[in-house]
Amino acid sequence: QVQLVESGGGLVQAGGSLRLSCAASRRIFSSYTMGWFRQAPGKERDFIAVTSWSGGSTIYADSVEGRFTISRDNAKNTVYLQMNSLKPEDTAVYYCAADRLYNWSRWSRGYLELWGQGTLVTVSS
Repeated sequence: QVQLVESGGGLVQAGGSLRLSCAASRRIFSSYTMGWFRQAPGKERDFIAVTSWSGGSTIYADSVEGRFTISRDNAKNTVYLQMNSLKPEDTAVYYCAADRLYNWSRWSRGYLELWGQGTLVTVSS
């Protein structure tokens, strides 16, 4: 069973940047499409971004398009989420996810094989 471990969360001021990382525990990482979700207090978990197996294709939520960048390093079994121009409304627990299919129906609904435990991002105003 592949496990996902996120890191890089923390407290940042509005306008600042953070980079989240998600490391997979096994070397089959390149067989999975990888992405990020977030869940703000009292809200549902929302899709943020997904990248294909090679990283050559990406999809972003409108709310983060142009501010966040997803990337992956298959040699390091790691996917990243670079977050720039952060806003207080970006405050949430951020979750890494993985699925063997690059299928928008699955990713948009969160019907995915693997999830990390989450890392908290807090953006102060």
